[in-house]
Amino acid sequence: MTVPPGAGTAAYLPVWSDAREVLDGWAPPDAGQARLRGEFLALLERGPAAVCRDGGPAHLTAGVIVLDTGLRHVLLTHHRKADAWFQFGGHLEAGDGTLHAAALREAREESGIASLTVLAPVVHLDRHSLPATFGSCREHLDVRFAAVADPTSRHAVSEESLDVRWWPIEALPPGAGADLGPLIAAAVARLTPHDEVPATTAWPPEGTPPGAPRRRAVTRPRTGRA
Repeated sequence: MTVPPGAGTAAYLPVWSDAREVLDGWAPPDAGQARLRGEFLALLERGPAAVCRDGGPAHLTAGVIVLDTGLRHVLLTHHRKADAWFQFGGHLEAGDGTLHAAALREAREESGIASLTVLAPVVHLDRHSLPATFGSCREHLDVRFAAVADPTSRHAVSEESLDVRWWPIEALPPGAGADLGPLIAAAVARLTPHDEVPATTAWPPEGTPPGAPRRRAVTRPRTGRA
């Protein structure tokens, strides 16, 4: 059932207010993300219903991309309804309070890693339509965060998934979501210290002594899909 704006959504006021504040203060990395930010803020003008699963066919959701400590592998879930590999995430709940809290809850529930820590800054936005298997949900406006996990951490498969598995970021599984590439690139860029190797710079630089630590080049984020 769709909940009319203002009806039965009072419990979502805190997370709705936080979403507006977070997105209003977020600096998009490119024009595509800036356009999406504007669309997300426009949706939030509907009131708390915009962050509620039953508030309408289009609503805000929260997602988390989980990378290993070396930023070379990504932990993905094989989503049962979509039958495809995605980052963790889902609907906001009344008790979440903040977007970050919603993202943390979803990531821990779906990965099975209770100690997982989600970084606070938003790394990526994505807007996508949903197949009929998602029922009344027709479109998700996903606010995405990043997390880093020890690849030896014990993960588990939730009821919403068929599998949870680590994949090399350069060899994603068949059927992976088309937006995973830009999301991973955005997360890697955010998680890489600014004083490390610039994008497309070869490593190690010319003249580096033999045996010096090697680090792969960083791929900068691409524009997210609408």
